[in-house]
Amino acid sequence: MEVENLINSLLELAFAEDIGDGDHTTLCSIPASEVGSSKLLIKEEGILAGVDVAKDVFHKFDPELKVEVFIEDGAQVKPGDVAFVVTGKVQSLLQTERLVLNLMQRMSGIATITNKYVKLLEGTKTKVLDTRKTTPGLRMLEKQAVKIGGGENHRIGLFDMILLKDNHVDFAGGIKNAITRAKQYLKEKNKDLKIEIEVRNFDELNEALNVGGVDRIMLDNFTVEDTRKAVEIVNGRVELESSGGITFETIRDYAVTGVDYVSVGALTHSVKSLDMSLKAI
Repeated sequence: MEVENLINSLLELAFAEDIGDGDHTTLCSIPASEVGSSKLLIKEEGILAGVDVAKDVFHKFDPELKVEVFIEDGAQVKPGDVAFVVTGKVQSLLQTERLVLNLMQRMSGIATITNKYVKLLEGTKTKVLDTRKTTPGLRMLEKQAVKIGGGENHRIGLFDMILLKDNHVDFAGGIKNAITRAKQYLKEKNKDLKIEIEVRNFDELNEALNVGGVDRIMLDNFTVEDTRKAVEIVNGRVELESSGGITFETIRDYAVTGVDYVSVGALTHSVKSLDMSLKAI
């Protein structure tokens, strides 16, 4: 599976950049035969994410490491909670510690902020979407974290959906040309991909509706009031997504207009990691 291959490649690179030709600190101070345990200690309230990835890290580095999980991905955690205990060679525990923490802290931070946005939309039909504003190489894990936090993934990359953004529209010579070429391309290539188009004003919105053949329209930097008008104009004919500068303070205002989705780049591009540590028992 492509996702598994990407994560596997990520882990290989992460080990290479951290360990290099050997963790000389550990190798010089800890006997190879030494066995012990470490616990994943939570130090900040939030949503836990990355437990399954941590197990992959441990088992990839040393298949003999044993992980006993007490708290699963998606759970609310608080300071003092112990998510899991890992047992095996101490040399292996020390060499995997930083990578596990780096991944889990970031994923948990993403899941936590996503969950806060999701809770703001309770009672509406609107769903929170992530974007491609992810850390290169970490996209699959960051998007997993969004799902764990209760959000939805937009497209994974450039390959699984057609999203005609403003630059595509301008280079193509307008809304009609962009949509027409997209539909023709899919037919020629025998591909079944959804088409979304970004519009910047009501003229572009109406043109997109008149041309037809798109699955979703993205309202780029529309005000809340203009978004409400756009929802009335579209009247359920296609899905609507609000995007552009939407914040924690304004997201519910957009949701109550009746849009189907709100995309938030901040879910992944400016996240504070959740504090946790791996401590020897």
